[in-house]
Amino acid sequence: MGLFERYLSLWVALCIVAGVVLGNLAPALFVAVAQLEFAHVNLVVALFIWVMIYPMMVQIDFSAIKDVGKKPKGLLLTLVINWLIKPFTMALLGWFFFRVLVADWVDPQSATEYIAGMILLGVAPCTAMVFVWSQLTKGDPNYTLVQVSVNDLIMIFAFAPIAAFLLGVSDIEVPWETLLLSVVLYVVLPLLAGAWTRRQLEKQGDTERLNHFLQTLKPWSVLGLLATVVLLFGFQAETIISQPETIGLIAIPLLVQTYGIFVIAYAAAYWLRLPHNVAAPACMIGTSNFFELAVAVAISLFGLHSGAALATVVGVLVEVPVMLSLVAIANRTAHWFDRAEA
Repeated sequence: MGLFERYLSLWVALCIVAGVVLGNLAPALFVAVAQLEFAHVNLVVALFIWVMIYPMMVQIDFSAIKDVGKKPKGLLLTLVINWLIKPFTMALLGWFFFRVLVADWVDPQSATEYIAGMILLGVAPCTAMVFVWSQLTKGDPNYTLVQVSVNDLIMIFAFAPIAAFLLGVSDIEVPWETLLLSVVLYVVLPLLAGAWTRRQLEKQGDTERLNHFLQTLKPWSVLGLLATVVLLFGFQAETIISQPETIGLIAIPLLVQTYGIFVIAYAAAYWLRLPHNVAAPACMIGTSNFFELAVAVAISLFGLHSGAALATVVGVLVEVPVMLSLVAIANRTAHWFDRAEA
């Protein structure tokens, strides 16, 4: 493990601080960068995420994808967690937290909007960043691709009905531009680039050449992650400083939900005797969120300055540090799954 990977949590913490400081010192710069978006997808963030997941795509061996169907349990776990458990537990937890536990601290209208934002996060499982978490947990890249692809196909049909049911509204319009653009940017294009790169490197049958290329890319992948953290926290720096109590309040149920879903998924993966390189990515898909889609829908339904939009933004802010902690947990408990397989 290289220097970047070994102290990744420290680098992320420093980048969070740097993002907040820079966002308050040079807000105009971050406003300008934030405006470089199309269909609610920020193009600069998309570039950094692309840098992150490209090395993962180079690892994908298309000749091995056909064997994924022989191990359906990991795919089944992902789908059950994402579509039958996570959206409903998020809605229940949001209702219990804001309507019962802290009902006296939050006005009813704000509480309703915070719950709505949480629900939108819960109904939007991750598309892009999961490739990063899979790589950090030494996940099977072929299996991860299939898990994400099937998940995206289901999201096209299931997102609007489930969100509408849980929000109690019937006129939710899926921002198709955001959804389709994100899939193309974060899955299709890097996948094609990775496949082409791998083909060129394997032409001479030299696996050492491929391995050397992947090792060279590793630091760039981590740098892309750190740059993304700086941008995300820089974009919301003024909100973090001006509304720390509100952000902290929203973050509590999001943290409980994320760790809770991970525990459920990880325990189920152990019980199903999944190999760790399938179990870890499956759990990461279920616990992380497709924040571009959630933010876009929250803004279109409730407005840019609504509590729902703020809740989805808080989801973005807590995701990277929380997911890194889950990556650490998954890596330290990998030996559990060796015993499960045995």
